[in-house]
Amino acid sequence: MQHIPLEQPIVDLEKRITLLRQMAGAQGLDLDRDISELEQKAQDLRVQIFTNLSAYETTQLSRHPQRPNSLDIINRVCDSFIELHGDRKFYDDPAIVGGLVQLDERPVMIIGHQKGRGTNDNLLRNFGMPKPEGYRKALRFMQLAEKFNLPIVTLIDTPGAYPGVGAEERGQSEAIGHNITVMSRLRIPIITVVIGEGGSGGALAIGVADRVHMLGHAIYSVISPEGCASILFKDSAQAPLAAEALQLTADRALSLQLIDSIIPEPLGGGHRAIDEVANNIKNTLLADLKILGKLSATKIVAQRQQRLSAITFFVEG
Repeated sequence: MQHIPLEQPIVDLEKRITLLRQMAGAQGLDLDRDISELEQKAQDLRVQIFTNLSAYETTQLSRHPQRPNSLDIINRVCDSFIELHGDRKFYDDPAIVGGLVQLDERPVMIIGHQKGRGTNDNLLRNFGMPKPEGYRKALRFMQLAEKFNLPIVTLIDTPGAYPGVGAEERGQSEAIGHNITVMSRLRIPIITVVIGEGGSGGALAIGVADRVHMLGHAIYSVISPEGCASILFKDSAQAPLAAEALQLTADRALSLQLIDSIIPEPLGGGHRAIDEVANNIKNTLLADLKILGKLSATKIVAQRQQRLSAITFFVEG
């Protein structure tokens, strides 16, 4: 399993445990007591590390190379996934995935950012950074869902929209803005879950919803800590300081009423128990669909716009 620097002390202990088990099996030694002591030490270390994460450590965990991505979640939560492709204008952006699924026999349109696994897949998926055609692809799926009166589920996991020259030439900002406008008016339920990075307009372009949730170690921010530090401090090494100022963690988003709930992750992060994370997400989605399914289209739009209007506060200097 790949790991991040934050996990290194735990990984070292786990390697020692594995080595002792191999020695015990190969040489017939009784090492149960030593293994038990190391397992307890590893568990204590997990609690110590993962219950006291800084904002920047949470950011690192949200980017874990083996963190569950959209397809991981879709394939575990949903049945009969029929993936749809293309924006019908330019090309099929692999950084956005989506299609028709069944969620406990209920038809749903699901859309998500998709990061890759490994170098080649990440290059294919553009590291989860959609281009304008990716957002137009998502918009096409949303309008199709409205046509057939299907609820929408979106999964957010992106550093942000792709900022390349070609993307700007093809109308990146217009695509994001248009999606936000259309989503605010769709007459069907929309539920969003931030499963990893929720980066800026790249996240908002599929994140205007009736219910918004975050996984416990996900982040949601107007800019990455590194980008913020580069602009404000002229030094990306100040990212930990910027992360604290951005208040990008799930608990801060909940306290600011930007999201509706935090979906729990196992100790150590979602990559250590993807099935458990998927089950927690599924339970949240089913509960939301049960409530939202009772509302009329007019009521859904009115409540969504009221919710969006309420996300604001200011402090007089």
